Amino acid sequence: QVQLVESGGGLVQPGGSLRLSCAASRSISIYAMGWYRQAPGNQRELVAAITSGSRTNYADSVKGRFTISRDNAKNTVYLQMNSLKPEDTAVYYCNANKLPYSNYWGQGTQVTVSS
Repeated sequence: QVQLVESGGGLVQPGGSLRLSCAASRSISIYAMGWYRQAPGNQRELVAAITSGSRTNYADSVKGRFTISRDNAKNTVYLQMNSLKPEDTAVYYCNANKLPYSNYWGQGTQVTVSS
């Protein structure tokens, strides 16, 4: 079992920045890690992912604005979010995955982009 705890969400104005953190209860070095988000009335969607080898991929909607990174020594994954837009408003969830059976979620952190 891996417990994941997100932090860093909040209210920010359009064009602003936030950095989300996801702290794991134990080593994440073997896991692919991801950030997902879910806005009211929408399905949960992948925002960014990073493999155990630190390869990254991003949703088209956040490319060039968001950066995912990992610090295995601290058992933590980050999501740096710049140039935030109102449509980025959602609950952001951290995920740890290792096929075929391991899949863990955090409780989520709210990000609200509004003036």
